Amino acid sequence: MEILIIDDGSTDSTAALARQYEESYPGIVKVYHQDNGGHGAAVMTGIKHASGCFTKVVDSDDWVEPCAYEKILDALRSFPPEGLPDMVISNFVYEKAGKKYKKTVRYVNALPVERIFTWDEVGRFRKGQYLLMHSIIYQTELIKNCGLELPRHTFYVDNLYAFLPLRDVRTMYYLDVDFYRYFIGREGQSVQEATMIERIDQQLHVNRLMCTKLDLREIENKHLREYLFSYLEIVTTISSVLLQRSGTEENIRKKRELWGFIRSHNRSLYYKLRYRVMGQLVNLPGTAGRGISSSVYKVTRKVVGFN
Repeated sequence: MEILIIDDGSTDSTAALARQYEESYPGIVKVYHQDNGGHGAAVMTGIKHASGCFTKVVDSDDWVEPCAYEKILDALRSFPPEGLPDMVISNFVYEKAGKKYKKTVRYVNALPVERIFTWDEVGRFRKGQYLLMHSIIYQTELIKNCGLELPRHTFYVDNLYAFLPLRDVRTMYYLDVDFYRYFIGREGQSVQEATMIERIDQQLHVNRLMCTKLDLREIENKHLREYLFSYLEIVTTISSVLLQRSGTEENIRKKRELWGFIRSHNRSLYYKLRYRVMGQLVNLPGTAGRGISSSVYKVTRKVVGFN
């Protein structure tokens, strides 16, 4: 096992603390310092230097559960070198500040448990039940060679990380363990709604890259194609709702531009996104229509429990 700490231009005590770990665990903890390039740059540096068979990203706000970690490591060690799955999946838990109830995202309804399987064996994912960065462990060779490029100084690139490489994923393995703890609630955190609206241009940049970097018409496996479309649909819906909820004319214009971009880039994708339920909901006309879609969004957020 190796632990790569990416010090992305930190100005606090991160560098000194990282060096302490590197000295205490030589050959296991390795530290890489770089000028600040944002989340995507840090992830790409980690991928570049990863030398293990599998690679897992853990964001600085988050942590992993030790007992589940042991089970994950046991599973990874059990695979023969010539039979490594392309992706290993586990559960993640929303650790919301001030909330006693911890929502866990599990996949037992959609994925076979503790055996290698393909997309043809994948069942239907529920809304809010997506394979996020928190639940994914990629085979290192795949993530290095799939052509993934994450933009610098851009938030929300985890959507690209959990979306684009799936084109090359053929085999998977799922452990029903609550491994990753996804912390929500720090003031100014990138996933807080007010912060996302403030940084909406970065969300839109990622949304457009998801539309342009992967043409779903080229995905032969229908199960994978349907899953990727569903993921793109929810990201586009979130972009549209946040633009509406900001209440500014500029962001209403940006919403029209987003849908216009999708239409000009891929007309068939546009019609499929635009005329399904969520596409129609976020494009209801006028102030009243925007109010309806905003209300549905707030209710859904409480019921589904997403951040």
